[in-house]
Amino acid sequence: MKWLRGGLVASAVVLTMLLSACGSGAPQPQASTAPAHSDAPPPSPVKAAEMQIVALGDSLFAGYGLEPGQSYPARLETALRARGLNARIMNAGVSGDTTVGGLQRLDFTLNSLQKPPALVIISLGGNDMLRGLPPEQTRANLDAILAKLRDRKVPAVLMGMIAAPNLGADYAAKFNPIYPALAKKFGAGLVPFFLQPVVDKPALVQADHIHPTAAGIDLLVGATVDQVAKQLPDQK
Repeated sequence: MKWLRGGLVASAVVLTMLLSACGSGAPQPQASTAPAHSDAPPPSPVKAAEMQIVALGDSLFAGYGLEPGQSYPARLETALRARGLNARIMNAGVSGDTTVGGLQRLDFTLNSLQKPPALVIISLGGNDMLRGLPPEQTRANLDAILAKLRDRKVPAVLMGMIAAPNLGADYAAKFNPIYPALAKKFGAGLVPFFLQPVVDKPALVQADHIHPTAAGIDLLVGATVDQVAKQLPDQK
């Protein structure tokens, strides 16, 4: 993996700080559960029926330190609409959330919608890892989330996370396989490591050395929009 090349110590520190974006001791912004609105119109009219997407996650979705319209869900919505996909993303990102928190609020989030969403994208597990929670617990919670979505016939995309190097090889051996294994089990889309595009790119991280900048978010969107689009129903 990238940080296993030369400069291991520096890369490990950067990765650990980036993973802290999932929940830090800094004051956390209030995450909005209202639909995230694009800050730019699509290049051409989108005539197909609107597809609702739910972004269930932690501060990597909540938009910590960013202006309205700059969060990952908001920028992803803009990118999808630029492709002619009539998507509207509900930002259900809560800073500091763990997999158990996501599981506890999943039913409420889905039941608040008038109809089942076309897709749920999930970015959870980073806080579990940073707190040293047992990987078995993280796996069980994500498994339960995906099982609920399967029962509701709602497709999903998992935004994968990997263990920070300082947690050791034993922890990584248990944590890192969680996302690919569950994606395979449930037929979900998978982004193997959500933060990969900004690792070792300090210019794309905010001054707190933790959270991606708006430019960093755009890089994450560019690296993941294809996987998200693949999981949406055909609008033709």
